[in-house]
Amino acid sequence: MSLRVTKSILNTGRAFLVRHASIKATTASVPVKEKWDLYAGVLVERPPVITKTMDPIEANFRSMLTQIEFENSLKSSHEIRKEVEKRQAELLKAGKIDLDSEALKQTAQDLEDAYNDEFGKFSPAPRVTEADKKNDQKSLNRKLEETLVLLTEQKLGDKVHLLLPQGKHSAGESLRQTAERALKENAGDGLKVTFYGNAPVGFYKYKYPSATRQEAVGAKVFFFRCALNPGSQHQVDQKVNFKWLVQSELEQTLQEPYYNSVSQFLL
Repeated sequence: MSLRVTKSILNTGRAFLVRHASIKATTASVPVKEKWDLYAGVLVERPPVITKTMDPIEANFRSMLTQIEFENSLKSSHEIRKEVEKRQAELLKAGKIDLDSEALKQTAQDLEDAYNDEFGKFSPAPRVTEADKKNDQKSLNRKLEETLVLLTEQKLGDKVHLLLPQGKHSAGESLRQTAERALKENAGDGLKVTFYGNAPVGFYKYKYPSATRQEAVGAKVFFFRCALNPGSQHQVDQKVNFKWLVQSELEQTLQEPYYNSVSQFLL
C-alpha cells in the first residue's frame, strides 16, 4: 500500500472520529423537551352599563361645546312657532285679530309648560346601587360605570385560588371549544355570552409543584375574551364561589405574576 493511500485512510478516520465526537457532544447538550398541559381560560366581561361620571374639566368642556353648538344652530320648529305666536299675541292685544280664532288654540308655550311639568316628575336612577352599598361582589348590578370581570374558585394542586375560568384541553377540541366548555364547567349554563373570536388574546404558563408533577411539568393557558349578552338574565351557578370584580379589585385579588399576564389584555 502506498504512503499516499495510507495517509488518506488515516485522515478519513480522524475526520470521522471528530465528527462523531462533535455530534455526541451536541446531542448531550440539548435538553430533554418538557411536556406541558394545554389549558383555555376565559375572560368574561360585563361592559359598563352607564357612562362614566365626568370630571370637572370634561364637564366644562362639554358645556362649552353645547353653547357653541346652540349659537351656531338653526332655530327649531318649536322656536319659530313661539316667535309667530308672540307676534300674534301682540296683534291680539292691539285688537287686530279675532280672539275666538286665535286665543283658544293650544300654544307652543302651553306645550313647553306641559313638557317641563312632565320632566319635573322624572327621577334618574341612582348611579350607586344597593349592591355597591353592600359591596356585594356576586352581583352584576354594581360598579355600573366600569367593566366587571368574572373570577371563579378553582383548585390548583392542593390550594384553592380565584382565577379566570379555565379548563384543560381535550383531544379533538379546538382551544375555543375548550374555552366554551371550561366556562360552563366553572360557572354553569346561566351565562349567555358572545366570544370575540377564535384567537386567544393572552397567554400565561406556570409550573406544577414538584410533589404533584406527573407527566407534565406545568400548564400553558391561552385566554379568550367574551362579553355577556345584553338583555339576558345572567346567573352563575350558586354552588360556585365566584366574584364580579373591577380592575382595581382584580389587582388586589389575583397573585403575581398571574395578574401581570391578565392585565395585558384587560380593557
